[in-house]
Amino acid sequence: MAASVGARAMAAAIHPSVALGSCRDRPRPQRAAAGAGAAACMTVTHSRKSSSLLEKGAGDGRDEWRAVPDLWRSCSERYGKRVALVDPRRDPPIRMTYLQVEEAILNFAEAMRSLGVSPDEHVALFADNSCRWLIADQGIMAMGAANAVRGSRSSDEELVYILKHSDSVALVIDTPELLKRLEARFNDSLSLKFVVLLWGQKPESFAFPVFTYEECISLGQKSREKPGTTSALPIQPQDVATIVYTSGTTGNPKGVMLTHANIIHQMKYLDQCIQPVPGDRFLSLLPPWHMYERVAEYFTFTRGIEQVYTSVKFLKDDLQAYPTQYFVSVPLVYDTLYSGVQKQLSKASGLRRALVMGFMAISSFFKDLKRISEGRSLTRAREHPNRLECFLAGVMAMILSPLHFLGDKIVFSKIRAAIGIRKAGISGGGSLPKHVDKFFEVVGITLLNGYGLTESSPVVSTRAFSDNVLGTVGMPLRETEVKIVDPESRKTLANGNKGIVTVRGPQVMKGYYKNPDATQKAIDGDGWLDTGDLGWVAPVWKTGAARKCGGMLVLEGRAKETIVLSTGENVEPTEIEEAALQSSLIDQIMVVGQDQRRLGALIVASKDTAATSANDLKSLVREELQRCTSSCSFQIGPFVIVNEPFTMENGLLTPTMKLRRDAILTRYRNQIDYLFNKTL
Repeated sequence: MAASVGARAMAAAIHPSVALGSCRDRPRPQRAAAGAGAAACMTVTHSRKSSSLLEKGAGDGRDEWRAVPDLWRSCSERYGKRVALVDPRRDPPIRMTYLQVEEAILNFAEAMRSLGVSPDEHVALFADNSCRWLIADQGIMAMGAANAVRGSRSSDEELVYILKHSDSVALVIDTPELLKRLEARFNDSLSLKFVVLLWGQKPESFAFPVFTYEECISLGQKSREKPGTTSALPIQPQDVATIVYTSGTTGNPKGVMLTHANIIHQMKYLDQCIQPVPGDRFLSLLPPWHMYERVAEYFTFTRGIEQVYTSVKFLKDDLQAYPTQYFVSVPLVYDTLYSGVQKQLSKASGLRRALVMGFMAISSFFKDLKRISEGRSLTRAREHPNRLECFLAGVMAMILSPLHFLGDKIVFSKIRAAIGIRKAGISGGGSLPKHVDKFFEVVGITLLNGYGLTESSPVVSTRAFSDNVLGTVGMPLRETEVKIVDPESRKTLANGNKGIVTVRGPQVMKGYYKNPDATQKAIDGDGWLDTGDLGWVAPVWKTGAARKCGGMLVLEGRAKETIVLSTGENVEPTEIEEAALQSSLIDQIMVVGQDQRRLGALIVASKDTAATSANDLKSLVREELQRCTSSCSFQIGPFVIVNEPFTMENGLLTPTMKLRRDAILTRYRNQIDYLFNKTL
C-alpha cells in the first residue's frame, strides 16, 4: 500500500523521499549534457520494471519477496514509525524511521530512472558506511539496475578498474574529496551519464553532470508526483542485484554477480544464527559493501531493529553511548576488544591482576569441563566416545561452579559492561583466533562465529545460541549443502577427514562478471562452488564429549596459503599467526617458509615497543613467540621485525583486513631471502 500524502509530506519535511517500487526502465534515454544541473534533467517516457510487492503493497510476508528492496514494504507496514537508522556523527545527527527510509529509497530510485539509468544497467557505488549508502544501494536495486560497490579506502587504481570493468553508466560517490582523487585517472574512454555525491557540495565544473544527494531526492520526489506512470514488469529473482568485487589477495579483483534470489536466501535464513526483536540495537561498523555486513543489515531490518552507524575511531565511545544487543564484526575487532581488556589489566595493581587472572584460569577450566559434559568439545570429535569422561567432567564442573559464579559477579560482569554487547557478537569474514573465542566465552559474552565468502552471498554456515560449539563455524544454513573433497582426486571424504570445502545452495553466485573461465573453475557442472578453504565436518556421535558437534563445519586454513617445507611437511600458517598475536608485543605477523627447512616470520611490533632498543625488542619478541606458539605443531625460527605496518593504503591488506600474502612476499623478498640464507 502506498504511503499516504500526509505521511509523505511529513517524511519529506525531515528527509525528502517515493512507496517503494523496485522498478526497471527498458529504453535508454539521451544522455544529459555535461555540467547540467538537476533542473536540466530530461523527462523520458518509458516502461518500468518493478517489485510488485513494493509497488503494489500486495502482502508483506518474506515468502513473497522477489527483489531485495521488497523488504522495505514489509518493514514500513510492520515497523513504520520505529527508528531504523541513527547516524550520530553527522551534523546535524540523522534519525530516520522505517517509513522515512522507504520514502527515501523510492525517491532515489525514481531519480536514477529520471536521470537515464535503465533496467539491467550498472551503477558504481563507491562510498563508506552511512545511512545514505543504504538508501543509494536500495534505490539502485529498486529501479531494476545493479550496483557495483566498493569503499573509499581502496586504491584509486582499483576503483577506476571497477568503474570501467563493471560497465557502469553512472557513479554514486561518497565525497567531493574522493571524486577529486579519481578525476585525475578518468580518461576519454570513460563515459558516465552522471555522478551523484552522497555528502558535500558538488564541484563548480566537472566532465560529467554532477548532482548532490539532496538534488536526487528532490528530483525523485517531484517525478513521482507526476501522473501517468506506465505499467511495470516485475523484477525477477534471478536478475543481478549487485556486483561485488572480491578483495582478492592477488591480481585484479573479480566481479561476483549476486542475484536477488541469492541475497533473499540469506534474508530468510539468518535467523538460524540470531533472532532479533523489534527495538533491538545493532552497531554498524564494517564496510557496507562487504556482503557479510550487507546481508546482516538486510536481515536485521526485517526484524525491526535500530541500526546505529559507528567507526573504528568512535567504537569504544559508541559501545557505551549506544549499548547494543548485537554486534556484527570481523575477528580483528574482537581481538582488539580482547587486547583492550588485557591492556587495562596490565595497568592494574599486582594483587588485582592476580585476582583477575586467577578467576580467568579457573573459569576457563570450568568452561572446558562444561563443554565436555554437555557434548560440545570439538577436541574429542575425532575420538571414540567416552561416557565416563563426560560424567567426571560434569562432577568437576559442579565443584568449580561456585568459584566461576563468584568470578562472574566481581570480575566478568564489569568486563561485559565495559564492552557493551548485551546479547551476542557475530564474527565472520576471517578466522577467529581460539584465544579470543575462549575469552568471550569465559567472560559471558556469546560470540557466534560464521563462515562464508562473497561468492556464496556470503553465509554458508553459522553457530547458533543453541549449538555454539567453539572451534567450529556451525551448521550449514537451511537449503545449503557442504561437501569435503580430496584436493587431488576430488572424491568426497568421510566426516572427520580434512579436504577442500565445497558448497551448493541457493546463495551460490551467478558467476564472475565477464569472466566465464573463472566461473567455470569455481563452480562445477553440478553446481558445487570450490571455496578454496580447507576443512572437515565433525563426525556424528550419539554419546560422548562431542555428541552435539556432529555435522558442524571446522575450517583449517586456505589451500593456497599452505606452506610446503623442503621436508615435504605441510604447514597451515594461520594457526601459528593467531597464536603469536596473543602477545601484546606483536601487532601483525606473516609466517613464511615455502620450500625452506623451517618457518620464519615477518613481524610488525606493537607501537608500545617504540622506546625499546632493537636488540632488546628482538629478544623480547623471541620469548613471546616461544611462549605463545608452544602448543602449535610447528615453531617459528628466524624472523625479521619490519618498520611499516601492513595496511590497505600500502596494498598489504585487503579491505577485509586479510593479509595480501603475495604482495607482502614481493615487497619483502630480499629480507626473506636474507633471513633464510643467514641461517643456513
